[in-house]
Amino acid sequence: MKHDPKNIAAEMSEDKKDDIMNNFHSFKDFLGDKVHKGEKLGLGEEGLTKGAKRVADYLAKNEEPRNREEKVLNELWNVANEEERQHMAHVLVKLSQQTN
Repeated sequence: MKHDPKNIAAEMSEDKKDDIMNNFHSFKDFLGDKVHKGEKLGLGEEGLTKGAKRVADYLAKNEEPRNREEKVLNELWNVANEEERQHMAHVLVKLSQQTN
């Protein structure tokens, strides 16, 4: 699947990942860009939230948080149940929409 977070991360250089993950503002900009692209493709709120959840699941399992904000998000994600993660993903989409 082309838009799978694992595939996107595999194609991204470590320097690019570091640029995105080391600064929370850059991370929000990255998410905001992806949400904006999803909106252009016609994804509604549910589709955007599903995509945000997939990204967050990937990050929680495969990437170490690189700043305080990401550490808080990671800890919240790891203690949340599936329903709570769905709500958090929705909030991340809203945050991303306000960023860009």
